[in-house]
Formats: sequence, structure tokens, C-alpha cells
Amino acid sequence: MNNTENILTKIKENKEVIGVVGLGYVGLPLAVNFAETGIKVIGFDKNPDKVDKINHGTNYIEDIRDAVLREVVESIALSATTDFTRLKECDALLICVPTPLDVFKKPDMSYVESACTEIGKYMKAGTFISLESTTYPTTTEEFMLPIIERESGLKHGDDFWLAYSPERVDPGNKSFHTRNTPKVLGALTGDGLQIGQAIYEKAIDSIHPVSSPRIAEMVKILENTYRLVNISLINELALLAGKMDINIWEVIDAAKTKPFGFQAFYPGPGIGGHCIPLDPFYLEHIAKKFNFELSMIHAAGHINMRMPHYMYIKISTALNRQKKAVNGSKIFFLGVAYKPNINDERESPALEIMDTVAHKGGIVMYNDPHIPHVKTNEGFTYSSIGLNEKNLANADCVVLTTNHNSYNVDFIQQHAKLIVDMRNMIEEGNDKVYKL
Repeated sequence: MNNTENILTKIKENKEVIGVVGLGYVGLPLAVNFAETGIKVIGFDKNPDKVDKINHGTNYIEDIRDAVLREVVESIALSATTDFTRLKECDALLICVPTPLDVFKKPDMSYVESACTEIGKYMKAGTFISLESTTYPTTTEEFMLPIIERESGLKHGDDFWLAYSPERVDPGNKSFHTRNTPKVLGALTGDGLQIGQAIYEKAIDSIHPVSSPRIAEMVKILENTYRLVNISLINELALLAGKMDINIWEVIDAAKTKPFGFQAFYPGPGIGGHCIPLDPFYLEHIAKKFNFELSMIHAAGHINMRMPHYMYIKISTALNRQKKAVNGSKIFFLGVAYKPNINDERESPALEIMDTVAHKGGIVMYNDPHIPHVKTNEGFTYSSIGLNEKNLANADCVVLTTNHNSYNVDFIQQHAKLIVDMRNMIEEGNDKVYKL
């Protein structure tokens, strides 16, 4: 029996072992999904705190129900480890590591490189490998493949199979989650695609195969760049509308009555999360290798990057109209998560606005019911304070940066002296309420 027949037989008999490398917002929900089907799953992470929490059934991802995590851990379907030598126990390895940008806004592939190096050192022959992390087209075949073949001494197509299947996690989405969100999958060989489909379909309802990893990699970039361009467009229009005394929210509500040809996007202080703010820079990186300039995407990315600065100007202007300066004023931010009702502050524009306020001499405070402590991009650390009458009244300016459902807008309006609303939480502006 060759390697392909061997792994397909294991999958058919539910005897395969799944390894998930990286146990964050993507990896842990995926690991739990597989474990719920009764398949043995080993989670790999270099963070011993995460590993310890999982092995004790302690949940740190809001999209996973606590009871479900405890159940799969107690049944020994899911375990976690920092010991990467155990990669050799796995028949399939799904890589879900971070792919941030470095200080020069270039793709930081160090996490993917480290994962591939560890996999190459310890995996056994007959292993299926799939990258789920956001990246640029050609990563699978031109970046990952040489590392794994070099470190393992194995040959792709005979001894292992390589694929790309982009994560589509939307934290806080109550309708679509890991299982019911269709999954795109592209592999370097037909055997790899067949094996990947057989594995993924156990944990995910619908698999959409494509002809190559390059196609799958570009799918991920397209999905998020589409959102970036449209959100950047509406953000720029919102800034213009503000200068023209036009309510952009009313404009959007009217435009979306058109039953065709228009999809509503909404302005805000900037785009956060791991994907949308980063993807255009990944695409720019590879486009330069082909001597191609992405003018529209470049412009959209930089509009988004400037939004936190414009939001600082909104705060400064609101205070000036109260005959106050940012310097020495107490600025109370409500929400540091990048979107409502989640505990994820990655790339949150609120953190950049807080840094700017702090550099200008403002006294920064924040409340977020989902995030008790936060460290900003500049290294400032803050702890969430209570959203109560005293703290609201004590602030010179309250800034609505995240529209969490738990925020009582009437209570905030009643007790705050001055409000800058960046999320349209208050319908009408006035001398006390300044809107985006």
C-alpha cells in the first residue's frame, strides 16, 4: 500500500491524527471542530500558557463554547503540546500561525518559516500539510515547499502533500462559523487535493476545490481587499461629507434601498483585525516581483492607515469647541476591540488613536467589557475601568470607538460632558455629540 492509499484508508476508518499548528483564533476552533467528530487532534503551540489552558479545558476564544472545549479535552480527543517532536504522530498538519507585517509593512513570514522548519524536522512520510494563514500567492510552492523538502529529505508528491486552504474566521459572527463557512482548498497535486478534501469535509460542511494553491491564496487576498477598498471608499466619503455638513449614514441608508448594484459599507475609525488591514501589503509584496503597481489597492490601504489620525483630529476639534486642548484632558475610550462583541484588539484603530492622544498629552482611559487589559502599539499598557456615572462625568471627552451591544447609549449620553461618536451609535449629533 503506497502513502496515498494508506492515508485515505486511515481517513475512511477515522484513524487519522490531525495536528493543528498555532492555537489562536483560527487554529483552536478548527482543532475543536475536528475533535468533536471523534478524531484525535494534537494542538501545537510555542506558548506554554495556551497549551496549559487547553489541557485543563480552559477556554480563551469567545467563539468556542466553554463546555464544548471541556468535553473534547476530557474525552482525550484534543490535547495540546509545546513538544514539536510529536509532529511525527500526525497524518495531517494544518498550519494556523500568525502572518503579521514587519515595521516596514513587509510580510513577516517568520512564523510560517518556523512551522515549516519544525514540520520538516519531525514529520513522517505520508503526511498531508495545509497552510491556512493569510499570505501572498506563490507562498505554498515557492516558500514552504523548499523548506519542508530541505529539512525532511522527503519528496513532495511521493512522501507528503502540500496545500493551501485560507481561513475565513469572522470573530463574533453568530451565523457563520468554522463548520458552516464554505472552505476553499487548493493543492499542488491531484492526490493532495483528494486527501485534503477527505480530511476537511469531516469538520467543515462544504469544500470548494480549486486548481492550485495560487488560486486559493489569491481568493483570500481578493475577499479581504474587496472589503478594504470599499470601506476605505466610504471612510473617505464620510470625511468629505462631514466637511459638507452631510449625514453620511443617512446617505448610506438611502443608497441601500436600491435592490441591485449597491452593497452598503459603513465608515469607522479604521479597519482592524488580522486580515483586511494586512492583505493589501501582502499583495503589494508579490506584485512588485512582477513589476506591477496596484494603484487602487495602495491608495485604499493608505486611506485606512490615515483614519486614526483623522479621528484624533475629530477629538481635538470637539475639545477645542469646548475651549479645551487635548493636552491635559481626560479622554475616555469606549471599546478597544476592532469590531463589536469580541475580545480581539489586533490592529484595532482605537489603539493607534489612544497612542496619538497620549503623545499629545491627553490622559487616556478606556472601558471594554471583553478586553480587561491592553497594550498599545507604542507599548503603553492600560486596564479597563468601569463604565459608570463617575467615570463618564469625570472625562473631558468620551469616544465611542467600538459599538459593543452592552453599551447603553442613553446612559452614556446622560452622564458624559462631550462625546465623539465614531460608530453611529447616537442617531443625531449636537453641541455635545460630534459624529464621524
